[in-house]
Amino acid sequence: MQKNISKMTQDEKITYFYELKKERNAVVLAHFYQEDVIQEVADILGDSLMLAQAAKKTNAEVILFCGVHFMAETAKILNPNKIVVIPDLGAGCSLSESAEPKAFKKWVENHSDHTVVSYINSSAEVKAMSDIICTSSNAVKVVKSIPADQKICFAPDKYLGSYVARETGRNMVLWNGACMVHETFSLEALDKLIAENPNAEVLVHPECPEPIIEKADYTGSTNGIKNYAKKSNSKSFIIVTESGLLYSMRKEMPDKKFIPVPNLEGCVCNECPHMRKNTLDKMISALENLQPAIEMDEDLRVKALTALDRMLEIS
Repeated sequence: MQKNISKMTQDEKITYFYELKKERNAVVLAHFYQEDVIQEVADILGDSLMLAQAAKKTNAEVILFCGVHFMAETAKILNPNKIVVIPDLGAGCSLSESAEPKAFKKWVENHSDHTVVSYINSSAEVKAMSDIICTSSNAVKVVKSIPADQKICFAPDKYLGSYVARETGRNMVLWNGACMVHETFSLEALDKLIAENPNAEVLVHPECPEPIIEKADYTGSTNGIKNYAKKSNSKSFIIVTESGLLYSMRKEMPDKKFIPVPNLEGCVCNECPHMRKNTLDKMISALENLQPAIEMDEDLRVKALTALDRMLEIS
């Protein structure tokens, strides 16, 4: 079933989308960093760990993953017999792209006596060369699970890695990668917001640089930030992560105030340009055509699965 959506209203597109989803027996997994309408139509909205767990458990025949490429790849690694599609194949990730497989292979070989812990924000090739995967939700737990006398390499996020090192007391070799969104929050703007909102709690994603994290009342993943705000008695929060998270927080906690932090250019619209490549129109096209589909060499998939499964067992 295909229709010309160019003249449809937004509501008509949403209705058609639901029809397609039912016809395809599809599940829609979406990250918090997606635009509002995608968050509204998602079956499961979450952070990387939640979405990886959901992908492994789903009985749907088709997984429509609204996030970035490495997330859809992860779903395919966990579900080789399912069709996994992504609205825009060009939705990449600055962290994942920082760890080019050939360079990463050489780095691993140069640290052959180290356990390699890789953030889920990495390619299937990098996952396949890793011993265990982590997310921002469980990175501290994963590193603590490794024997104290074992040397560790951590990739690709140097800021998450340094945060985990401080939290665990482990001396880790860090890959020099960073998130283009979390790296660019303004410390000066954050200090100003803290002065203007003395009763607000500061909630920070661990992909941020250490001077930003030092200001935090809580540091955690997107879902961790959201859950902390739900449980807190505070009524005001300064949020230091991609602005897409604010939509679901404001929707679920209308009695609380959430204040975004500007980036270095002074804009409070600190959005991931890769995440925002996905649109409702592209989601409809993906379900109509079952493209762009994630395909993967089976040997690569199995190697990457080993490291992912180790993470999921711990989580």
